[in-house]
Amino acid sequence: MDMSDEGQPLDPVWLEINNNVCGGLAGAPSASLVAERFIGAGWSSRSGSSWESYEVETRWCCIEVDPTDGDTLLNGVVDPQRFEELAALLTRFGLRFTLELYDDDGEVLREIEAGTPSTLHGRSSSAFQPAARSARWAPRPP
Repeated sequence: MDMSDEGQPLDPVWLEINNNVCGGLAGAPSASLVAERFIGAGWSSRSGSSWESYEVETRWCCIEVDPTDGDTLLNGVVDPQRFEELAALLTRFGLRFTLELYDDDGEVLREIEAGTPSTLHGRSSSAFQPAARSARWAPRPP
C-alpha cells in the first residue's frame, strides 16, 4: 500500500511558502517503498506530480518523493524547526540521503548528509536547488 489519507494534513501556515527543503536518496528503493515507510510513520501519501512520484505529508512537512535514474529526489516544505526531525526519520528508515534547508532568498541554511549534520555558510555542495511548490526538481547545470 502506498496511498493513505490517515495522516495529518499540512498545517495551512506552510502552504503559503515556497519549497524550502530538497535533497536526494542515493540508491534508494522505489518511490512507492519510500512512501510506504512514511505511511508507517503516520504520514499521509498520495500520487505526486509524475506517474511514479508520491507526495507524503504530516502537519509540519510535505515533500514529493520523485524517482530518477538511480536516485530519488525529495522536495517540498518543512517547518525549519523540525528539519532535523525529517533527517532523523530518513535515518530511521535506513536511507542514505542529503537534505538541504533553504531560506526565503534561496540560500542554504543547513545541510544534512546521511544523517551527519554540517552547517554551510551560504554555499551549497549539492546538485539540488529550491523551486516553486509543485515544480519538479532538476539538477543544477555544471
